[in-house]
Order: sequence, then structure tokens, then C-alpha cells
Amino acid sequence: MTEHLTQRDVERLLADPSPQTRAEMAAKVAASLESVSLTEGERKLAEGIVRVMARDAAERVRQALAENLKSSQSLPRDVALTLARDVEAVALPVLGASSVLTDVDLIELVRTGTAAKQTAIAGRPEVSAEVADVLVETAPEQAVAKLVANPGAKIAPESLGRVLDRFGDSPAIQEPLVHRDQLPVTVAERLVALVSDTLRDYLVTHHDLPAGIASDLVLQSRERATVSLFTDGQDNADVERLVEHLRRNGRLTPSLMLRALCMGDVAILEASLSLLAKVPLTNARLLIHDAGRLGLKSLYERAGLPTRLLPAFRVAVDVSHETLLDGEPGDLDRHRRKMIERILTQYEDLSSDDLDYLLNKLGDLVEPAD
Repeated sequence: MTEHLTQRDVERLLADPSPQTRAEMAAKVAASLESVSLTEGERKLAEGIVRVMARDAAERVRQALAENLKSSQSLPRDVALTLARDVEAVALPVLGASSVLTDVDLIELVRTGTAAKQTAIAGRPEVSAEVADVLVETAPEQAVAKLVANPGAKIAPESLGRVLDRFGDSPAIQEPLVHRDQLPVTVAERLVALVSDTLRDYLVTHHDLPAGIASDLVLQSRERATVSLFTDGQDNADVERLVEHLRRNGRLTPSLMLRALCMGDVAILEASLSLLAKVPLTNARLLIHDAGRLGLKSLYERAGLPTRLLPAFRVAVDVSHETLLDGEPGDLDRHRRKMIERILTQYEDLSSDDLDYLLNKLGDLVEPAD
């Protein structure tokens, strides 16, 4: 097919002016707009034909025009707006792709459009922060979910907060929000209390949460697995996967390991030192729990952890050996309290963040007065 309407095309239109024929001609005229060989006069003529076809009585004609012009840089803006304001079958291709629509156009179309039209705009290859803000404020859940899942959408921190205000309880919103490449810390912190266990794990390994919250989430993840003080090996694979995931994402820090140990989770320390020192888990356990003083020290040094924290790890491991869970209510909390108290009284070389974290935890664990 040639780029221009030919005499034969005109004759066909005159002989068979059916919607099918007009739709085929609409596609051909749309293609002709992209031709670099059009003279100025030919281009104006083609644009005039497109304007007429954009108001064709037959929906299939307008739909064919929209499908063929949705990505065209040569589509006149007034025609794009005409098509975008049409019924959904005509409008959605243009709303989802046309680059000739301005942010002003898109904002007006969001405010006046149906849910399907708003969803199409939310899924455009690029969505400005201004358009996103209006979508967040006015569009229904399906459109906002599409927006949040769109990597090409620029969404201001305030707008992300507003998403949580409106749809924070919706799994359809939570999952794409958690999986965005970047999240403001304030949004990530709010999500912690809203999302499922799986999404919490993703938050801690992929987003820049404050250290205290990250530590709490790791420990909550372990507690959900019903892990007691010593694991008896029944969940080794789960612990090792978690530790490997933390290491891969730069979250397996000495502070996190020490905090986990202070909260009674020896298994995280065992799996962490095994991974970092590149020794089998069974060997790591033997070295950590060696009655002498050299096993933990040699493994710790091989793992490349900071020397200044070794005494704190030593104290915590010793307390874990001294204190057995008695099976009575609150035994784990009592164990944790003893662990933290011993660390704070016997070891002073803690960072301010670690000190604040342990003090806060100690406050949480203090039994209320009768």
C-alpha cells in the first residue's frame, strides 16, 4: 500500500462508503501523516481528512484512526484531544500513548474521564509528577495501582503518602508500591505496618529503612517462622536464604547481627558467620559455641567483622549459653532483657545507633509494675 490516497482509493470510497472501507482508508491516511515526502499542501490536506474522520459516525472508523495515530508525532493536538474525549474504545489507545497531549490536557482528561481512561493515562510510558498527583487525588484504586506499578511514573513523596491515605489497606496498591525502585523512608516506614509478611521482607532487603526498623523486621521475620532460641536445624534453609538475601542487598551488617543475637536469635549469627567466613554451617556452629575463646574469635576475624565489636558478640554468646529458656510465660523476654543488660553493663564501645536501639528494646522488655 502506498503512503498517499490514490485515485483508486477515492473511487473505492465513492463506490463503497461502508464503515469497513472508511476504516481501511483511515489507517492509510494516518500512515500518510508520517511520510517525510509530503509537501506542505499535502500535509494540510491529510490533516483535514484526519479531522473529518475523527468525527466519523462509525466508531470502528474512529477506532482505526486512533490505533494508527496513537504514537504519531504528526498527529494534530486538536485531533488527539477529540479522540481522547471519545468513547473508550477510541480514546484508550491515544490516552495511553500519544506524546502530543500536554500535561494540561492529561490533567483535564483525568478529571473528566472514566476509570478506564484514567487507568490508560496512569500506564503511559512517562507520567509527570503533576499528572500523577491528580491521579492520586481523583482516580479510583485500579488507576492508582497502575500508576504505582508504572516505572515511568514520577510520583512525589507527598503523593505516595496520599496513596497510602486512600488505599493503604489494598493489596493491589501495596505490592506495586513496595516494588517501586525507590521509596521515601517515610513511605517505607508506613508500609511496614500495612503490608504482608512477604512484602515486609522485600522492604527490609530492597529499601533504605532506618537501621532500627530494618532490624525489627528481620527479627519479626524470624519470629514468624516460630524459631526459638536454638533452632535444632529444622529451619536452616529458611535462615540461610534470609541471610543470603540480606548480604546480597547490603543489609547484613554487624549491627544487625548483634541486635539479632541480643534478641535471642543465635541462628542468624550462625548463618551469617558461616556465609561471611565461607565455612559450612555445622563448622560455624562448633566454632561459635566452642567452650574455649579461640573458636568464635577465629571465625569472626575470618568473616571480616570489626574487631571492636568482638567483645560484645562474645558477651552475648556467653549469656546465650548461661540462660536456658524455662518454658514459662515471658521466658524469651526475660532472656532478652538479661542479654541486653549484660551487653550494656559489660561493653561500652557501641555506636550511638546500636546503643539507642538496645536501650529502646530494654525499655520495651521491662515488666510493668504490679
